[in-house]
Amino acid sequence: MTAADIINVSIGFFAVLTGVFMFWSLPKPEARGRADLPFLSVIIPARNESIRIPPLLQSLAEQRYRSFEVLVVDDDSSDGTPEVAESFGATVLRNKSQGKGAGKSSACWFGANEAKGEWLLFLDADTYFANADAIEKLLLFYSGQGARGILSLQPYHTVRNLYENLSAVFNIIVIVGMNVFTVRGDRLRPAGSFGPCILCNKDDYFQTGGHQKIEGALMDDIALGEAFLGENLPVRCLGGKGILSFRMYPEGMRSLVDGWCKSFALGSKSTNPLVMAMTIVWISGSFISAISFISSLASGNAGAIAVSGLLYLLYAIQTGWYARRCGNFPWFIFLFYPILFLFFTIIFMYSLFRVNVLHSVNWRGRKIDV
Repeated sequence: MTAADIINVSIGFFAVLTGVFMFWSLPKPEARGRADLPFLSVIIPARNESIRIPPLLQSLAEQRYRSFEVLVVDDDSSDGTPEVAESFGATVLRNKSQGKGAGKSSACWFGANEAKGEWLLFLDADTYFANADAIEKLLLFYSGQGARGILSLQPYHTVRNLYENLSAVFNIIVIVGMNVFTVRGDRLRPAGSFGPCILCNKDDYFQTGGHQKIEGALMDDIALGEAFLGENLPVRCLGGKGILSFRMYPEGMRSLVDGWCKSFALGSKSTNPLVMAMTIVWISGSFISAISFISSLASGNAGAIAVSGLLYLLYAIQTGWYARRCGNFPWFIFLFYPILFLFFTIIFMYSLFRVNVLHSVNWRGRKIDV
């Protein structure tokens, strides 16, 4: 092996080790014991979600715990979303606070003001519960943590089409970017909360100003978490495996690109510098390990092939292990992990360009100024 080969491989192994500290664990809600749980209001903001919302409403209907109401806040849908929601027994509220297409934060605020429950559970329309005991487990965990502040889950990503696997690295980085999954755990301040599933009590919600305070924020999940932290209320971020799932961007490749572009560059601004540094090292190491392996194959040096091949395999296993914490990604795709990292890098750079140069992003046919 040449001196350059040794340096590159050494950096690659260091990056693998950095990855261990970067994504140490992804805890899930573990319910212990029993508790008297208060009445819950499930609030689902929805705009043209007639195709995506039925699995969620069906999973809510199947819950063994029944002390809750379901409020679907319709935000000027034109596809029959209200009728679909009513067919599952949900209460449909028309958000009239700010006219047509008022947005998610406005819909959540409207729903919270109409809610009868002592606790509020905000869910994205494309989520669904994994089993009939999921809500009870979620509520019992929140109760066991003192029932203060926010408990937010990142749903477990369900993959069905091949192109959806391109989200693997994005899923890892989104979760790591919340700051609380490194080896330091909750000693780092959370970047905010996960948006698809937010549980809080009503008193804390209105004390912080809730979604009304953050209305207009493109990253409403980050902003809401910061609002709670600003009132010295805890924000707990956990993985949703076994509790809550979703399918990201099933509409096609364009939706996937627009969706990640919309959120990624802005979300990264809240990431702790230490976590950001580890993430950069880990991503850089993925390219170094791939280049070292390809170079060793070209040189024909058996020793270099063995060492760089081991590094390549370690990266594939580590990336697959991390991604499968986040979703049901198949193992075989991680043999081609350089493609996943390259796609991530291209979209991230494109997102930076859209946000910092064009000052706009596209989402579901709309141009959003940022």
